[in-house]
Amino acid sequence: MKRILLPAGGAVLATGLLAAGLAGTANAVPDWDYDTLAKDAPAAVDVAEFWTKANGHTNNLAKATAYTDETIAASKLNAAGGYTPDGKPGVVAPIGEEKKTAAKVKNINLPKTIGKVFFVDSEGDLKWCSATSIQSKYRNLVATAGHCVYDDKKNASVMDNWVFVPGYYQGKAPWGVYVGKTAYTHYDYSVYNDRDRDYAFVTVYNGIHVGAGKTTQVLKSEYTKFTGKKYIVEKTITKDEYDAGVVKYGVNGPYQSKAIDPEVATVAKPADATTLEVVEKYIKGEGPTKGVKLIGAEVTKAEYDAASKVADQFGNGAQFTRLSAPVAISQEEYKKLLSDKGDGKFDGVLAEVVDPNDKKTVIGWTKQQFFVKKWVSITIPTKYWVETYFIVEGFVKDAGRLGDNVGGQGFTWNQKPEQTVFVFGYPAAPHPDGNKAYTGVTPKWTSGKTSGKVYVSAAEKVEEHIGLKSSFTPGADGGPWLAKYSNAKRLGYVNGVTSLFGDQDKNGRFDIITSPYFDGETAAIYTKAAAVWSGSIVK
Repeated sequence: MKRILLPAGGAVLATGLLAAGLAGTANAVPDWDYDTLAKDAPAAVDVAEFWTKANGHTNNLAKATAYTDETIAASKLNAAGGYTPDGKPGVVAPIGEEKKTAAKVKNINLPKTIGKVFFVDSEGDLKWCSATSIQSKYRNLVATAGHCVYDDKKNASVMDNWVFVPGYYQGKAPWGVYVGKTAYTHYDYSVYNDRDRDYAFVTVYNGIHVGAGKTTQVLKSEYTKFTGKKYIVEKTITKDEYDAGVVKYGVNGPYQSKAIDPEVATVAKPADATTLEVVEKYIKGEGPTKGVKLIGAEVTKAEYDAASKVADQFGNGAQFTRLSAPVAISQEEYKKLLSDKGDGKFDGVLAEVVDPNDKKTVIGWTKQQFFVKKWVSITIPTKYWVETYFIVEGFVKDAGRLGDNVGGQGFTWNQKPEQTVFVFGYPAAPHPDGNKAYTGVTPKWTSGKTSGKVYVSAAEKVEEHIGLKSSFTPGADGGPWLAKYSNAKRLGYVNGVTSLFGDQDKNGRFDIITSPYFDGETAAIYTKAAAVWSGSIVK
């Protein structure tokens, strides 16, 4: 049967009326399916912070782009006979609105309920679609296209890090970020990618505001125990200050030290490095002069040959013969170094070893690198600092339930075709001819009477979509089709969601959008989702 549920935020709706309105929705057994998005509160907080955490001068919300590759149909959608509802028509009007009719208006007030859903697709890209808050028992439900929740074209599962942001604008979430908990859709869409069921209803946790809260300086023990947002400020100090701090607080207190990267400087040969025995100790770093070591510095063969003229065999720049002898290598390493040599990345010499009895047979390969002696002083500095500990209470703040904050559109199904609907969304993609009429920055609207025929696209597995003449482009997909829209109250009844875009006259411009027909099976899935609680993710 055709039913209409009252919108949240515009009329009083008792739980009993909601249940009564849904009774006898469809004769068939509900074919709903569901998948978990964020399984619990900690996972949901991680998802919210993924999108809202500052990254440079922006956040991931602002970096996301419209999810367009799923929604561009063939250049023309074929029309077929009209759709037949699977139940008797009927209307349950909002309280106090039974005999009222909508006034004709030229300026349309955008619904407070619409926004963008953000997610990470199967390619790891940050994407968004359009969506709306919709009526439910716990005021926690979002309606959008199924392909904005499931990556059906790539036969993947649900999208990662799924959130809804009502009223989104350039990285801002004025009403909070609502993390998806569970997605409900038709079994045929989930399993068979049936685009005639390209819709989804997603329960969301209470919204959260990230980045607020009170910052308090605390003791280290309090900092350690605190499980929320916290951070440490380090201040560089002298060794004397460090020593005094350790005396007061101990080695586990806020006064800290650590060795940092060694500082290496070339020095003159120590005066005691006159015999091979002493030089060997310096090579090992165990010479009489602490911190001084003899190392090899790689040079070209020409530079190495010139080093033979250095008079002091132990001095800087003298040949380091033990490091410069040929070394046997594998054929694989030989080929790699030969390539590196051609790129100027290897300064040594490569050679093939031939059989003494058969000069044409290669039996091995060698590399020879060249080094000269270099005396260095190695100093390992120590860094000293003191830590100050801060915790941020209320950094993640509960924003309340979605429907309480922005309201929720009503829901209707088994409606006759050729009725007026208002469609809202964030069109962003260019037309097929390259013209870019929309930016996707702000929501737009389009309206008209739905088609009396169904639209078919074999490529998209579509047999029974309803259509609306519109110049909307991808990015608007998932946006609601609202019947009986009240411009004053900014409320109506969700009777579809944008699924596909078509170019019927083949002029390079989109001129039609389509939606699955909402019938009794759609209502059964909605009924299931609308009765599921989600709750808060803030302790």
